Amino acid sequence: MKYLIVGLGNIGDEYANTRHNIGFIIADAMAQQAEAVFKPERYASITKIKYRGKILVIIKPSTYMNLSGKAVRYWMEKEKVPANKTLVITDDIALPPGSLRMRKKGGDGGHNGLENIILSLGTEIFPRLRIGVGGDFARGYQADYVLGKWTRQEEEMMIPKIGMAVEMIKSFVAHGIDKTMTDYNNK
Repeated sequence: MKYLIVGLGNIGDEYANTRHNIGFIIADAMAQQAEAVFKPERYASITKIKYRGKILVIIKPSTYMNLSGKAVRYWMEKEKVPANKTLVITDDIALPPGSLRMRKKGGDGGHNGLENIILSLGTEIFPRLRIGVGGDFARGYQADYVLGKWTRQEEEMMIPKIGMAVEMIKSFVAHGIDKTMTDYNNK
């Protein structure tokens, strides 16, 4: 059985360690824990790991955030992974910093990456792990905020949350989304 784990973010040094790239950060942490290495392929950097007898195809789209759907759709089709086994990891300004929430489906919440994935797949029904980055920005400055670097305080607060997000992904694979939501959401 295969799972597609999609860490959303933007490629390039200028976007490294920004709030919008939390999906990449968590994908990197998951790969690092398994001693796996990403390699560039079509529309994404990719690595594969085994966990509890299942294959996890982990991707970091190289299409930039606003065209993430192109990479997600391509890798779902290439690896023959259904939507319910495709987990998208993304930042969320509507959640307090460090909050972790898994959902079975939902709208885009104003997130361009999610919007493009929904348009590309033709459905809102796919699991997602949303990581709260807060919304501490003046009206009209959302892009500057999410593309901004983490503050030292935010980094310190996020380090244990990255590990918890990896555990949530493993729980999703091992125990399913319902148990994972019960065990981890709002903790």
